[in-house]
Amino acid sequence: QLTPSSFLRIGQLSNVDLNEDVRELETELPRQHPNEIPHNEKLLSLKYESLDYDNSENQLFLEEERRINHTAFRTVEIKRWVICAMIGILTGLVACFIDIVVENLAGLKYRVVKGNIDKFTEKGGLSFSLLLWATLNASVVMVGSVIVAFIEPVAAGSGIPQIKCYLNGVKIPHVVRLKTLVIKVCGVILSVVGEGPMIHSGAVIAAGISQGRSTSLKRDFKIFEYFRRDTEKRDFVSAGAAAGVSAAFGAPVGGVLFSLEEGASFWNQFLTWRIFFASMISTFTLNSVLSVYHGNAWDLSSPGLINFGKFDNEKMGYTIQEIPIFIFMGVVGGILGALFNALNYWLTMFRIRYIHQPCLQVVEAMLVAAVTATVGFIMIYCSRDCQPIQGSTVAYPLQVGDAGEQPPMQPRQRLRAGQGFETLLGVVNLFHDPPGSYNPMTLGMFTLMYFFLACWTYGLTVSAGVFIPSLLIGAAWGRLFGISLSYLTKGSIWADPGKYALMGAAAQLGGIVRMTLSLTVIMMEATGNVTYGFPIMLVLMTAKIVGDYFVEGLYDMHIQLQSVPFLHWEAPVTSHSLTAREVMSTPVTCLRRIERVGTVVDILSDTSSNHNGFPVVESNPDATQVGWPIGTVKRSPTIFPPKVFVERANLSLVQRRLKLKDFRDAYPRFPPIQSIHVSQDERECMIDLSEFMNPSPYTVPQEASLPRGFKLFRALGLRHLVVVDNRNEVVGMVTRKDLARYRLGKEGLEELSLAQT
Repeated sequence: QLTPSSFLRIGQLSNVDLNEDVRELETELPRQHPNEIPHNEKLLSLKYESLDYDNSENQLFLEEERRINHTAFRTVEIKRWVICAMIGILTGLVACFIDIVVENLAGLKYRVVKGNIDKFTEKGGLSFSLLLWATLNASVVMVGSVIVAFIEPVAAGSGIPQIKCYLNGVKIPHVVRLKTLVIKVCGVILSVVGEGPMIHSGAVIAAGISQGRSTSLKRDFKIFEYFRRDTEKRDFVSAGAAAGVSAAFGAPVGGVLFSLEEGASFWNQFLTWRIFFASMISTFTLNSVLSVYHGNAWDLSSPGLINFGKFDNEKMGYTIQEIPIFIFMGVVGGILGALFNALNYWLTMFRIRYIHQPCLQVVEAMLVAAVTATVGFIMIYCSRDCQPIQGSTVAYPLQVGDAGEQPPMQPRQRLRAGQGFETLLGVVNLFHDPPGSYNPMTLGMFTLMYFFLACWTYGLTVSAGVFIPSLLIGAAWGRLFGISLSYLTKGSIWADPGKYALMGAAAQLGGIVRMTLSLTVIMMEATGNVTYGFPIMLVLMTAKIVGDYFVEGLYDMHIQLQSVPFLHWEAPVTSHSLTAREVMSTPVTCLRRIERVGTVVDILSDTSSNHNGFPVVESNPDATQVGWPIGTVKRSPTIFPPKVFVERANLSLVQRRLKLKDFRDAYPRFPPIQSIHVSQDERECMIDLSEFMNPSPYTVPQEASLPRGFKLFRALGLRHLVVVDNRNEVVGMVTRKDLARYRLGKEGLEELSLAQT
């Protein structure tokens, strides 16, 4: 049972990953899994650390910056552009690899299925074909799910919520590791494909390149060492996320806006240019390589993995009387999106409580794959919506039925509730096929089935996004809406079903993920049509407003379900009544400027109070109060002074000053305090923390309102905010979890409980 008093000490509010390697070994040992994990949405997890996006201007940092001349600064700026170019190239190449492998694997699967169906269509016994299709689907998804569940669970899903958290300042373990990238790419190929995994992949590539080394491979290339800190790494991860969007949709501007709207918490003009450059390089690399692969080396006609085809402006314009219709479609999209999110919320809660063992997660993924294939097969078999095989543009047309009774026909229902890029073909067909191509009954049945299947699929232990399934659902009901409108208006030329399929796709996706600005531009770039910019924007804004009335967006909902201390753009609107004194953590463990080595080691070794930040105070010798702040030090760098001191004593070395390079070489995994042995004599020695502390920490008076502290914390990317009283003495510390604890609920301002899980 958690009690408020359990969480008063600041040390208990931030668990630091002191011995990650030991902890990883412990997790590999067999553990007893309870049948049910109690989970409450009104919890905030203590297992997440914060990232420090505010540079610590200690003596070492300032000395290095002063030594750097104008030419060296120019060199650093050139390196930033080089890294962004490399991010774009590698993200584009990863996208090419995924595209080519998926295309070949899908082709192989459908050749097997098609040959089997053709054989059994003549002989009878299509049930074996169904079994083969379901088994193939389940087998491939099983491999993709196993590598995610057992090797790198953080590679599950689209990765967008995790990248949002990272850019917000929350350290999600393993989220930008090379191993995560490898599992992500393999998982995408073996499970389904989507844009979300490309965004995550781009972010991992960016994090790796910008550091000039790989902690997974234990290789340090000794390049880009200047960028080994949270602030620089964050900016490059923003560029990687944008490059991922650009590679997925061929939308470089949409990528920049996605990074701005959904990802990056901190922004500036120079960063915008570099991110746009990375996005352009990404889409150009993809375009070039795929053009060569398809045998058209000079025809750069493949700007992204996902292309919705060109819309004819003359045939598919829109008139003023259609504006209310588009707004109505936005309302429908918002309601359906809210329903999708609500269903997925309860499903995810069920998964957290009961399906938390890797074996069960793999079984669930296989079950979804088999059910999906079965539903797709049955819908094709039952469909009477057929077209002649001659002249078909479908790569693997299926003939189901007795060829002797009728000319060779195939089900027009190519919108198989299946997996992979074939769903994209369904979207393109719905956008561009001429009126009369689809049976309304087929479309209605497909929309209903695919809605629930897509809802069930999101959150599985596989690497898969939600963009394409959402677009397909929306395009299907949008086309159905267009057919109905055409019927009601006696076939008016403006009521083109393809146009309404586009608006339905935008409305459905907007209703689920609640993106407006970036999604408008992505849809415009993916369709190559600026004409529809205004109606798409109207549809997306309406869908967001309506959806937000009922429930949060899908990504924010999953962040909340994981109990992550995520800070939104603004503090809760009704939080002005709270002051820093009420939200701060206290008492605070402080250090003196001149401190005993034994005291420092004991504080760092105390597992019951894993403080991550310590105010450095100065006080009168006879004072009973804590003292006034003269700086702050962080846990990880504080490990170095006793470590270097001990090395100096043991090896009888001459005086060696620490350099900033020592910290950069250790970043981001600083050595654990347990690796340091300090003798009794050494414990009595004194150490000066002046070199390592940040001499200009941010402080707020204890009477400051919560929104004021929130703005300071959020805008500057702080990790700790010192609270002082009217005598300027330290009385508490505000951390991310202290601020994230308060949120606006249905009944007003509510305070979340803190828990270790």
